Amino acid sequence: MDVLAGLLQGPCARGATVFRSVLAAPWALRIDDDATLGVVTAVRGDAWLVTGRGDPVHVRAGDVALLHDVGAYTVADDVATPPQVVVHPEARWSPAGAPGEVAPLSRRPWGRDRVGSTVLLVGAYHSDGELSRRLLDALPPRLVVSARELDSPFVTLLDAEVTSGAPGQDAVLQRLLDLVVIRSVRTWFLRPEADPPAWYAAYADPMVAAALRLLHADPARAWSVESLADEVGGTRTTLARRFVDRVGEAPMGYLARWRLSLAADLLRATDDGLAAVAREVGYGTVYSLSTAFKRVHGINPSHHRKAGKAEDAAKAERARAVGRGAEPPAPAQAQARAAQTV
Repeated sequence: MDVLAGLLQGPCARGATVFRSVLAAPWALRIDDDATLGVVTAVRGDAWLVTGRGDPVHVRAGDVALLHDVGAYTVADDVATPPQVVVHPEARWSPAGAPGEVAPLSRRPWGRDRVGSTVLLVGAYHSDGELSRRLLDALPPRLVVSARELDSPFVTLLDAEVTSGAPGQDAVLQRLLDLVVIRSVRTWFLRPEADPPAWYAAYADPMVAAALRLLHADPARAWSVESLADEVGGTRTTLARRFVDRVGEAPMGYLARWRLSLAADLLRATDDGLAAVAREVGYGTVYSLSTAFKRVHGINPSHHRKAGKAEDAAKAERARAVGRGAEPPAPAQAQARAAQTV
């Protein structure tokens, strides 16, 4: 599992959602779903993305937009169109003027035309871990990759699957949405202005790429530079030099940071004991994990787990409040109540 896979499939990754809307102007959707990463694509027609950051962004048919750290945002036929619908967490929606009238998302047309001039797909990932943060920190808060750049059938396949209703649909939708995101991120990093992070650019070096795959696949193994070099068919000196040149740090330093990021996510996403987490990420004792964890994260593993679970419980409470048709509590209030139950 590499950094990109960590966002989509890591310990803190939750099942992504995707919904399809058939829209006729004037239309506008307010997306307020607590997503870590939002995905917007127009299968037919076009749309404007309005966020709290920068000017509105135009999304044309086949383009894919990725958004993170922008809060709630609006997708509309025109920047001046007021939202008619609010999309909430857990795939629910309500009319913009009636927040108490909450219903599950489904394929339905909005506007005056039953066919609609625009077909929109909106996806959401909920992954609040250290692994996902490594990727998101390398991306701008919002980016749009054009259909021409993508040159991919994945958006069309995703649209077809949303409407199929066939057995296994949830699994297929998850994988197709993953493919859309992976293809979009890879395409974005090919741009001159993208400045991909060192860990991503390192995959251009076959020896370093092989070493990274081994470290990600088996972080608990008692790796040394020598054993890693043996596995990838190089010498210790050559691997160490090329790894530092490509990644910006030595192999064992990278492995230590990877282990602690993975430990942070496991502590938040599971109820495994500290000893089990320590073993899974390559630390022989709880003490050695705790010492390294506190040095990097500033708190001990138990406190990290408590804070993370409190934040997750607060988000769940806000989602339940919307589901009951109630106004969701303010984040600070919800987190304070959740912390009392941890």
